[in-house]
Amino acid sequence: QVRLQESGGGSVQAGGSLRLSCVASGSTYSYNMVRMAWFRQAPGKEREGVAAILNDGGTRYADYVQGRFTISRDNTKNTLYLQMNSLRPEDAAMYYCAAGSIWNTQGDMLSVLRYGSWGQGTQVTVSS
Repeated sequence: QVRLQESGGGSVQAGGSLRLSCVASGSTYSYNMVRMAWFRQAPGKEREGVAAILNDGGTRYADYVQGRFTISRDNTKNTLYLQMNSLRPEDAAMYYCAAGSIWNTQGDMLSVLRYGSWGQGTQVTVSS
């Protein structure tokens, strides 16, 4: 099983930036991490996909972060990143890192069904 640990959350003003990191440990074989993603969940709302990246570097973004957020991964360090720029109050949420294996076959790249390993989350607060 892959263990994921997020960091980098915090409080910023609208328009500011944050960079989230997620370090993977445990069974970090490529077949366990064919895709990785960031999700977020605000109080009272469902968990939603923010951005995802494949082993080959292919990416997908939710419309509401396109052009503002950038997902990247360093496979040599088993680390996933999310650079968040031009933050808005509506971006405030708990952000979760997720890893999907070759056996997670349901849903699209931004669906929770596509991921079997999850971190504990890191809180992002954006003030107006």
